[in-house]
Amino acid sequence: MAFVTDKEELKPGLIIFRRGDVTHRNFYCRIKLPKEDRYKTVSLRTPDREAARDRAFDYDADIRFRIKHDVPVFNRPFRQVAEEYIAMLERRVQIGEVSADSLKNVANRCRKVLDEYVGSTQIHLIGQDRWSGYPTWRRETGKGRLRELVSDATIGAEMGAFNAVMNFAISKRYVPASHRFEGRPKLKTMRRDEFTQDEYRKLHSFGRSWIKQATSPQGVWYRTICYNFMLIMCNTGMRPPEAKNLRWRDIAMAKDRDGREIVVLFVQGKGKSRKLVAPKSVGDYLERVKAMSKATKPDDPVFTIINGKPAKYLYSDTVQDLLTEAGLRMGPNGIARSTYCFRHTYATFRLSEGVDVYILAEQMGTSVKMIEQHYGHVNTIKHADRVLMGMTGWELLRDPGDDSAAAAKAARAAATRDKASRGRIIRKPKRT
Repeated sequence: MAFVTDKEELKPGLIIFRRGDVTHRNFYCRIKLPKEDRYKTVSLRTPDREAARDRAFDYDADIRFRIKHDVPVFNRPFRQVAEEYIAMLERRVQIGEVSADSLKNVANRCRKVLDEYVGSTQIHLIGQDRWSGYPTWRRETGKGRLRELVSDATIGAEMGAFNAVMNFAISKRYVPASHRFEGRPKLKTMRRDEFTQDEYRKLHSFGRSWIKQATSPQGVWYRTICYNFMLIMCNTGMRPPEAKNLRWRDIAMAKDRDGREIVVLFVQGKGKSRKLVAPKSVGDYLERVKAMSKATKPDDPVFTIINGKPAKYLYSDTVQDLLTEAGLRMGPNGIARSTYCFRHTYATFRLSEGVDVYILAEQMGTSVKMIEQHYGHVNTIKHADRVLMGMTGWELLRDPGDDSAAAAKAARAAATRDKASRGRIIRKPKRT
């Protein structure tokens, strides 16, 4: 408590006093919360002692009523509670219970978008309606690069921080337990668009002419690297963080069981590591990158900027320029495409070629469930003959017993397609 004068105890746990560090003569009261080692100090806004006594008793009665009926005693804006929560996380970081990255992410979400949404709102006034309305508000006001839509993952992470601050407020008894948010609003899935075969061929051919249109040596360097980066990503399915971590020592040549040359990449990301295989053409693209790089030692990163330092953003601006100039920046779902779409393209092409879902999940470092969830539409197209069976204008699948000659012909054709499929990966382009 500040330096006080003229102190008077009205009853146990209730005193009135004047502050010695202010110029006015108004009284204050300090009230001890029943059964707690906490106090609430209130300005009585009067220099008259009798009036101050009456107001102090009124405040004391009000606090007891609030406690009895589980009404917040302390008024705090969301912003203040969020800072207390961040301070608590900082202490947990110091003893190793929480990672520094987690703290940084939570602090950024609380101090930016959540502060804009409810920062000045008193914590006890934030209810289920504000929680449920957050996704809509975020999508209406969120502005990414080039005004892109905010992803579900981003909104989900921000709502996680929102919920954590509210639960912290409940634990501190700033708000009653009835203020706990219920459930999480369902977010419409915003699947990033892959490139179709025709779009990929267009991107492929346009990229070569795009390089020639560069107006400076630096422009030629970045466009050439970006073009080969796109080819490597579309033919491996690597995640962008895995590409960022890739070193020259992580690349090895090998042969498959049929004696064909392949490339084996040891990739690391999301706290895990694995080996993935790629066609020989990927080795050619990597050699092009190496020939232009100033960082080619075993421990050097594969993808760098022109001076040999690691490419922190993996040529994101150059990739955007390529997609924009090729007319492929926006996908059919209205979502701007990014580097991650190369991974989706890889998955879609592999499934379309009949690669087993389990094998593809291992190759891409994900689960079968995730593959089925995000790429189930591919199987519908792949098995169109079965889906459309019996519909007018669509030839029914024949029973092999009904027409053995036709069945034999169909089997030979299927065998031919299967043989071609096993030897086919994304077509290798002409060298630039």
